Amino acid sequence: MACVKTIIVTFITGIAFADIVIQPDECPGMYCGRMNIGPARYSDCGACPRGYQAENSVCGECTSSPDLYDWLYLGFMAITSILLHCFFIDYTNVKKESLVVLHLSAVVESVMAAILTLLLADPLGSLSLRSCPVARLQDWYSMLYNPSPNYTTTLHCTQEIVYPLYTIVMIYYAFSLVFMMCLRPFISYQFVDCLGTKSIYAALYFLPILIVVQALLAGLLYYSFPYILIIVTLITSAVHLSRTVHSSVKDLIKENLTDARRLIILICHWVLHGYGIISLTELKNPELHGPVLLLVFCPTVFYVTTTKFTNPSNLQTAE
Repeated sequence: MACVKTIIVTFITGIAFADIVIQPDECPGMYCGRMNIGPARYSDCGACPRGYQAENSVCGECTSSPDLYDWLYLGFMAITSILLHCFFIDYTNVKKESLVVLHLSAVVESVMAAILTLLLADPLGSLSLRSCPVARLQDWYSMLYNPSPNYTTTLHCTQEIVYPLYTIVMIYYAFSLVFMMCLRPFISYQFVDCLGTKSIYAALYFLPILIVVQALLAGLLYYSFPYILIIVTLITSAVHLSRTVHSSVKDLIKENLTDARRLIILICHWVLHGYGIISLTELKNPELHGPVLLLVFCPTVFYVTTTKFTNPSNLQTAE
């Protein structure tokens, strides 16, 4: 009887202890954590594996997907390289009419690089992404927050807290460079009599520069890209309109609406300006933020309506 009683007590006690979650000791620093390596067993404090984040000093796998703002950030970084490709294709050639095939090549190269990057990311073979949420600017620079317990030794907990937003952009630029080297020289030689040579050389410079910028300023770009996009499109829109030969309102409108190249550039400015507004508002309140998109036409309308006041021929020099 005593033996049966002992077995019952042991069984009940085991169940009680099984329900108790043992919390490991807290790790120093913001991003150090412990991996669960068995029942009530944890590793030493250190960097969590890629795709994990430390919560209450325990590394947990990220299972969420990027939100709208994250996708807009990734889109901005991809659009930046496409715009630079198109700018240097246009800037390094005088014959603008024969450059359409090069612009199309740049877009195709970038789209192929983006698709391949997404397919190789986790989950493998899918255009979706598994990501860790971004909470603060410091999450982009975990290497600056390695703790030094008792100011003796440094505990290295550097990891990609914002997985995969930090590295996936660099991978995209690398694939973009590879596809450009595979396709653009052939297209340039075969279709446009080597007019794209200088733009290829330019890309060999600005793509590595973009990778370095992403490595150093990714966090700042993540939080400021809507403002950058809105301000830059305002400036470049004014520059584009100022290059019009005619200065009267009627001629200005006619030249920008009848010239296909100028019209496409103007529409791209409107689209990018709208992209910046959407990134800034995320359309969280559609009734309010939807009409705000009409502001994309304001810079053009303002320039056209005030051009007669800024025409240099109307200025009179005092004798």
